[in-house]
Amino acid sequence: MNAKITIIGAGNVGATTAELIARDGLADVVLFDIHDGIAKGKALDITEACPLWNSSSRVIGTSSFEDTAESDIIVITAGFPRKPGMSRDDLLNANAVVIKSVMEGSVQYSPDSIIIVVTNPMDVMAYAALRVSGFSRERIIGMGGVLDSARFRTFIAQEAGVSVADVEALVLGGHGDQMVPLPRFTTIKGIPIPELLDLETIERLIERTRTGGAEIVGLLKTGSAFYAPAASSVQMVRSILFDEKRILPCSVFLQGEYGLNGVFAGVPVVLGIQGIEKIVELSLSHEEMSMFNRSAAAVKSMIASLNIS
Repeated sequence: MNAKITIIGAGNVGATTAELIARDGLADVVLFDIHDGIAKGKALDITEACPLWNSSSRVIGTSSFEDTAESDIIVITAGFPRKPGMSRDDLLNANAVVIKSVMEGSVQYSPDSIIIVVTNPMDVMAYAALRVSGFSRERIIGMGGVLDSARFRTFIAQEAGVSVADVEALVLGGHGDQMVPLPRFTTIKGIPIPELLDLETIERLIERTRTGGAEIVGLLKTGSAFYAPAASSVQMVRSILFDEKRILPCSVFLQGEYGLNGVFAGVPVVLGIQGIEKIVELSLSHEEMSMFNRSAAAVKSMIASLNIS
């Protein structure tokens, strides 16, 4: 019997996530959306592509939580999208209402599931999911760090003229403008990038990483990034589903780690069949810790203004 993964939200991110999972035959997929026809139409389209991918994944579309029952993993992409000039923070309370509704249905029908949160502002939405669900922190995971690190890797590889496969990057903190890319822990074939790129170049790449989502929103005009967010979600799904125990930067609820409590922030974690199996605590410099604290404080500020009844 195949594993079962539910994708909440049949927009660009959700549909692309469903497509990637089905294409690789990782699991059966339920694509959920309040717009029943959109979910069913995209699911049917993906289903008809499965023979071409030699995939035996079964894909259905639905607007009923009953069809999501006993999901192993639920990926939440539903919510209002960013528009030009809109920050992730602007989406706060509108998307909190969406998360509350989604989590209530998910808890009812899939009480043993692991939740991956993609909806922005992602760290705060992960907190909302934790509050509403009552799940342990190991089972509520924000996607942002994987995406931010992928963007940092991309920009470094382009600048250095090397294969992106040889670049390992690490971005901590909140998934927002105060995220913390860490050059000291970022390497090209094991070589720390400060030994290969000058400080001015590194700072330029850090700033581009911080505004990577906004750059795409500005170019698209009427939408936001979806290929890389979907691929980031699938990397997490794969590590959980197959107990790969990958070390990935994910947003998790901190309870004393890095000296922080009561906030979601991106840190390296071991991701396996139980969800978050270990939080890796790095020894950060004073400057790195200061940036991390500022990023976490920005998330805490949004959490404080969150309205979840």
